[in-house]
Amino acid sequence: MSVQATIEAALGSLSPSLGRVGSAIRENPAMVLDSTINDLATACDTSVASVVRFCRAIGLSGYTQLRMLLAAELGKEAAQFGGASYGADITEGESLPAMAQKIAALEILAIEETIERMDYRALEEIVDALDGADRILLYGVGASRSVAEDLQGKLFRIGRNAFAPSEPHEAWAAAAIPVEGVVVIGFSHLGETHETVEFLRLARDHGARTIGITGVKDSSLARLADIAVFTQVRETTFRAGAMVSRIAQLAVVDCIFAGVAQRRYDYTIEALRRTREVTRGARGV
Repeated sequence: MSVQATIEAALGSLSPSLGRVGSAIRENPAMVLDSTINDLATACDTSVASVVRFCRAIGLSGYTQLRMLLAAELGKEAAQFGGASYGADITEGESLPAMAQKIAALEILAIEETIERMDYRALEEIVDALDGADRILLYGVGASRSVAEDLQGKLFRIGRNAFAPSEPHEAWAAAAIPVEGVVVIGFSHLGETHETVEFLRLARDHGARTIGITGVKDSSLARLADIAVFTQVRETTFRAGAMVSRIAQLAVVDCIFAGVAQRRYDYTIEALRRTREVTRGARGV
């Protein structure tokens, strides 16, 4: 997992002093390359000891390792996308072309790092579970809801009984029905969205197979999931739009769908042909 994606995933669980260090690096990771540990501590209004604790909280031995890994990571990204300031977040007054380039780079990295670090054994288990399911329930809130609906639409077009409830009470009611052969998938970038966590908990308590798609390995959603796969994401300042995390989740969804579709290849091709013809005709009306 990249250092920047690790920091992004950890921010919600850090103490205030450690969180200030993480937020400062998230907004401008290149600052670490030019700052001593004392400089960084001063800039974040915290102590050197807190910077060391921050490094250990994200799985590193200390500040020296943080600098080395970030230098390698930013150097690779600068070579890939151009511009030494790539790692910096969107700033006030930045031009629209510059913002567009940063967003595109973050989304490309999210897909590349998610696929590169994918647990393919877990992905195979998810495909197995969905292929053998009699009923598939998919749920997410906000941007994650659109991802759940995307997978539901894809699976439905190839004849799978997939449903994406539109609001939490409907999702919880569906999850609480003890029906054989039910598989549920919850989508949440940080893995702590109450409605989605409760959806997975209810489903697990009533005998369903549970799957989590999230960016945080130690999240509530991941702990409730029988199987989990993880996205690798660095969100922009405008996190409320959940731009980059949505793209990474969609990449995972496409991998899941392709795996399920391939299991019944000839049937899938015919189903897609028929639904494509029907919808093409509807557009011409």
